[in-house]
Amino acid sequence: MHFDIISPLTLTITVALIFAFINGFHDSGNIVATIISSRALLPRRALMLIAVAEFTGPFAFGMAVAKTMGKDVVSVNLMSVPALCAAITGAIVWNLITWWFGLPSSSSHALIGGLLGGAWAVGGVDAIHMRGLIKVLVALFLSPFLGAFVGWLIMRITMFAARGAKPSINTFFKQIQVITAFGLGMSHGSNDSQKSIGLITLALLLDHKISTFHVPFWVIAAGAAAIGLGSFFSSQRIIRTLGHKFYKIRPVHGFTTQTASAIVIAGAALLGGPVSTTQVLSSSIIGAGAAQRLSMVRWGVVMDVIWSWVLTIPAAALMAVLMYQILMAMC
Repeated sequence: MHFDIISPLTLTITVALIFAFINGFHDSGNIVATIISSRALLPRRALMLIAVAEFTGPFAFGMAVAKTMGKDVVSVNLMSVPALCAAITGAIVWNLITWWFGLPSSSSHALIGGLLGGAWAVGGVDAIHMRGLIKVLVALFLSPFLGAFVGWLIMRITMFAARGAKPSINTFFKQIQVITAFGLGMSHGSNDSQKSIGLITLALLLDHKISTFHVPFWVIAAGAAAIGLGSFFSSQRIIRTLGHKFYKIRPVHGFTTQTASAIVIAGAALLGGPVSTTQVLSSSIIGAGAAQRLSMVRWGVVMDVIWSWVLTIPAAALMAVLMYQILMAMC
């Protein structure tokens, strides 16, 4: 496909929407893992619920994350539309690789890595806003610790409140997961779709289709639809990893981890922090399990997931550099 057949802007918007679709496809398996593993909902019903929530989220929490991704990480003056296209494509390639091997890696890390690689390929270090990058990295770094703490805290509070309860309380925890899962889906849909929305807006700015960084409504709607559709067709591979490998998920774990994750992710969305849903949810599961007893958590699986996170940013950056070279060869 040569650039004289399809414009760089059109190609960039297309791959950004593909990224949003894959993001929903890749991450919604994480979101429904606990609700399915605790047998609160059947897989297809759970995915349908989350798809609706994902579509709703971008309209509910503002565009703070989109502005962070589109304005704070890379220089508008040194970035180009082809480099942005390469950045998103690099993130997509890495997401597909980790999905194939069943690793719950972070789409957010992949996109940040892709952005860094694309910016470096076209403008070197000067194309990267270090202050904005540090802000993003701090959010990515702190959010899993917050997820673990809030998961631990809510689990302890829940155990205290439910002490002496009859076994029928499990029915309550199963039913309430429909609400907490929807809230988690909305928070994920807002935070993660805004990343693609912000990059599409940046592409429009770079191509002089808009004069200032403001997000058109059609971009929000397109991003919401893409992540919602991706969520509906999510993957059983990731569900198995998060839903079974840490420890045996029960209804109370599903309730506590969904509540904790929704609080952290929604808060980050309002503050403009592009966090990783995979990290927050995984750490919330660990925190909830550790609140009962540390021996519940299978720490070997935790280390496998951590290694996948550590590798994601440099791997996606390398993919973006390679994609940029390929795109330039096609010009």
